[in-house]
Amino acid sequence: MTTIELPKRVAGKRARGKERRRQAILDAAFDLFISQGFAGTRLDEVAEQADVAKGTIYLFFKDKEDLFEKVVLGALGPTLDMLDSAANRGDIPFNVLLTRIFEAFGKEILSTRRREIVRLIIMEAPRFPRIAKFYHREVISKGIGIIRKLAQRAHANGELSSDALVRFPQLLFAPLLLSAIWESLFSRLEPLDVEGMLAAHRELLLSPSQPRSST
Repeated sequence: MTTIELPKRVAGKRARGKERRRQAILDAAFDLFISQGFAGTRLDEVAEQADVAKGTIYLFFKDKEDLFEKVVLGALGPTLDMLDSAANRGDIPFNVLLTRIFEAFGKEILSTRRREIVRLIIMEAPRFPRIAKFYHREVISKGIGIIRKLAQRAHANGELSSDALVRFPQLLFAPLLLSAIWESLFSRLEPLDVEGMLAAHRELLLSPSQPRSST
C-alpha cells in the first residue's frame, strides 16, 4: 500500500491548527477552573468557551483531571524549569540565585493570573486526593528537591552559615505561598509589599546564625 505524504506546508499548517485547538482548550479550562473550581467546571463548558466540539477535548486529554493537571503544569512548569536550571549551575552565588528566584516568582506568578492556581489547589486538594497527590508529586516535591540541592551547595560553600534551609527547604517557599494567597484574597483590603517582604526574607535566610543562649 502506498503512503501519501502531505506537503510540508500542509502538514505544518495542520500541526499549528491542532496546537491552537489544544491551547484554546487549556485557556478555557484555566478560566473556568479559576472561576468555578474543579468540581464546578464541566467539559461541555470548556468546549463551548474554547469553540471546539466536546469530543475534541478527548483528542488531547484523558479526562477532566488530566486536563486540570495540564493546566497546572502549564502555569507553574516554566518556573520549576528555571529553578532546575539554576540548581544545575555551580557558578552563580546563592544570594544571586535567591534574588532571581524571587524576581521570577513575582514576574511569572504573582503579577499574572497564575497566582490563582495556588488558591485553587488549596481549595480543591482536600476534596480531591488525586489532585493533592499530583500537585505534591509534580510541583511540591520537585521544588523542595531543587531548593534542598541549592541549599546543600550553599552551606558547603559557606554561603549559608546554617543548615536550616537544607533541613527545611519549605522555609524558602513559605513567603511565596503567602504572597500568592494574599494577592488573591486580601490585596484589596490590605495591599502587601511583596517585593519588600521577599527582600526581608532573603536577608533572614542569608544572615549569620546566632549562637543559642546557654541559659
